[in-house]
Amino acid sequence: MSGRIDETKSFVPLRIAVLTVSDTRELAQDRSGETLVECLAAAGHLLARRAILRDERAEISARLREWLAEDDIDVIVTTGGTGLSARDVTIEAHRDVYEKEIEAFGPIFAMLSLGKIGTSAVQSRATGGVASGKLLFALPGSPGACRDAWEGILARQLDSRFRPCNFVEILPALSRRGEKR
Repeated sequence: MSGRIDETKSFVPLRIAVLTVSDTRELAQDRSGETLVECLAAAGHLLARRAILRDERAEISARLREWLAEDDIDVIVTTGGTGLSARDVTIEAHRDVYEKEIEAFGPIFAMLSLGKIGTSAVQSRATGGVASGKLLFALPGSPGACRDAWEGILARQLDSRFRPCNFVEILPALSRRGEKR
């Protein structure tokens, strides 16, 4: 992959909330959430919140809105509920709160997945977006998919030193609604 870490820049740790969406898991069995917590901590970021919710669109949207209102959260990452079954409503819940969708996130994730799981990657609806000056990402519910998304996209884009550009440097502009550039 192209891009590089500019060691002359300072690393900016982000405060990241992790939400697992599952009808069956509890914290003790939440391998996907734990994978994300391990990845963000290893990268130098801070865990701001962690929770598990059932696959209920209104509950997921409400929790996203709650966390979007918190000043000590910069990024929200959800895992689970991104598939095609009737119970998979995480993507819809994310889109309930998005102000803007990061349209390239899903296709880039699918490209990464294609090399690992072949055409099964077509079943993922991973997405990213922006709301209330924060970044949101919805990842599949498998630990491997979470690790792939982190290592293949998020580790670089959430690193303030990554060049040619990264999400961290645009965070301040996300909350300047209507301000002319």
